[in-house]
Amino acid sequence: MLKLTKKADYGLMALKYLAERPETAALSAKDIADAYGIPAQLLAKILQQLTRKGLLKSHAGMNGGYALAKSAGSISAYEVILAIDGPFFITSCTKGANGCELTPSCTIKEPLARVNETIAGVLKSISIQDLAEHEHQPGHAPEPKLVTLTI
Repeated sequence: MLKLTKKADYGLMALKYLAERPETAALSAKDIADAYGIPAQLLAKILQQLTRKGLLKSHAGMNGGYALAKSAGSISAYEVILAIDGPFFITSCTKGANGCELTPSCTIKEPLARVNETIAGVLKSISIQDLAEHEHQPGHAPEPKLVTLTI
């Protein structure tokens, strides 16, 4: 089963929270952690990592905290996951030619690579703004996205 790490999940939640509050100059890791009931110390490390990768900017001082480094519409879920966890693969054999001893006789490496690319494509198409807007429309069910996997 393909599953996000807790760190990636928390990172996406934090950016969504910031996107929902564009009028606020900066929010602390504690503010965001308290809003979701997640460990503040862990979230602070994640936010620092996202700052180093250029997705957030940090402000020091009394009213310091974190803010999006660019518009929420230009940050994809894929970028956030990549910044936190690095490249993801649904199977280790797609990591390179030396990833598996069965590579010469393997018949599923290429189809699995296409699945991986499709998942990455879907994540690239979802912006932080999409995540923020999804919850702001009570009673309005989002239009489902159809994903076709051709193997």
